Amino acid sequence: MEEKLKSYRDLEIYQLAFALALKIRKKTLELPNPDKFEVGGQIRRSSQGIKDAIVESYGRRRYKADFLKFLVYSQASNLEATSQAEFIDAALPGNGWDDNPYNP
Repeated sequence: MEEKLKSYRDLEIYQLAFALALKIRKKTLELPNPDKFEVGGQIRRSSQGIKDAIVESYGRRRYKADFLKFLVYSQASNLEATSQAEFIDAALPGNGWDDNPYNP
């Protein structure tokens, strides 16, 4: 018997995105100034955008086109966050950003 989802919180992808956003928030607050506020703020917003677009997609699941559109937005935010993590790793070598298990 298939279990019915009660909430977006039941989605494994949401749980992964939420955990990643928390990890990125914690890690970016350890960056030196001004990186903490500049690129750190950007990657915090894009990583939170990943989970938020998943939530919005779930909320629009009755409308296939909207559902898919917000999944695409989530993927785009993921690519943005990945690019920012790569930039941080290049700009501040040896800071541990290259060990991100979520990189494609």
